[in-house]
Parts: sequence; structure tokens; C-alpha cells
Amino acid sequence: MTKRFLDFILSFFGLLILGPFLIFFILLVWIEDNSNPFYFALRVGKNNKPFKMIKIRSMVVDADKKGAETIGLNDKRITKVGKKIRKYKIDELSQLLNVILGDMSLVGPRPNTPKEVEKYNQQEQSLLKVKPGITDFSSIVFSNEAEVVGDHLDPDYAYDTLIRPLKGRLGSIYIENQSIKLDLKLLVFTLATLINRKLGLELVRNTLETLGYKQEARAISDFRNKLK
Repeated sequence: MTKRFLDFILSFFGLLILGPFLIFFILLVWIEDNSNPFYFALRVGKNNKPFKMIKIRSMVVDADKKGAETIGLNDKRITKVGKKIRKYKIDELSQLLNVILGDMSLVGPRPNTPKEVEKYNQQEQSLLKVKPGITDFSSIVFSNEAEVVGDHLDPDYAYDTLIRPLKGRLGSIYIENQSIKLDLKLLVFTLATLINRKLGLELVRNTLETLGYKQEARAISDFRNKLK
């Protein structure tokens, strides 16, 4: 079984099953402000190729022109419906369309904006050698990214200092060990995280420990212990 085949089949059936659920939220977004319920976010994919990441809009129209790229928990640009969409990661589900189109994989380093990619160091440049994904180690660890950057006056600075270093390292670890088996594990871990964040972190920590990345596993353990 190839990665592309797995991506296509799981994404296709995922959209069939989740279709009515997604349509419901798409209608709620449209009803709230009578504007396009989709947001097409410019991201950088494999081999520096730009693409439009499909998201169900959780913020006001033209939000990217009205503030920082990094979004805090209490960002005033987030709409009422958008708060629910972001809380339950519903805006990520529409990215299954990107997987079917071939721009993304189910599992892989999260894609970044051109502005963020310009800041990439040598290690982070390696993230552009594979297709970006909907989830990976870092997506699970930083599933509460909005809470981490919180109400910082400069959310972009908070992201660069508090999240980006470990996020890039976890992306590199995925690339070094990628396999169908690991992809399936991370998909299960992602579902577990939606139910219990600490459980998801523990599953990631144990996996990193097994793979021999003890320093990173300790960092995950420290992060887990800070959660309420």
C-alpha cells in the first residue's frame, strides 16, 4: 500500500462520512455574515511549491489583512461560529480536499505561510522535501497552539520562540521515520487527542522514546505536565 493510495482512500471516505457535518458548519458560517464560508490560505508545499489550503472560514473576511499571522485564543477576528470551528478543528477537515487534490497528505509536517518559510533554518528547510500534512507529531503536541500564544502582544513572536523550535524538530523526526505504520499511528493519536489532550501527548512521548529521541520525549513530558 502506497502513501498516496492510503491518503486518497481515507480522505475520500472521510469526506463521504463527514460531508453532512461539514455542510452544516458551512451553512452556519454563511448565515452569520452572508460571506464566502471558505478561506483559501496560501501555503508552501513540497519543493517550495505554493498552494491554496482549503479551510472553513473561522474569522472575519480579510482577517489576514487585519492582524498577525499567528492567532491567539482570544483574537477578536474570530467569529462566534469560528470559535466552535477552531475548538473542534473543523476547519482542518476541509483539508481532506487538498489531500484528494494531491497538495497535501493526511500525515506530514504542517504547511506554513511564505512569510514563515522565509525564516526557515537549515533543519526546517528539510520539511519542504515532503508533502505537508493535516496532522503529525507537532499537530498533536501543539493542538492548543492558540492557548500557548494566548494574549501575547506579538503572537508571531510568541510562536517563533515558544512553538517553532520544537515544531520544526518534530517535523524532522517524522521525515526521518516516515512509514505507513507511523502514519496510521499518528492518525489514531490525533483522534485520541480530540478526546483527551494529555493522552495524545503521552502517546507521542512514548513513540518518541521508542524511536530513540529521548531529549524530545522529555520536552513533550514537560509540556504535558504544564497542562491543567
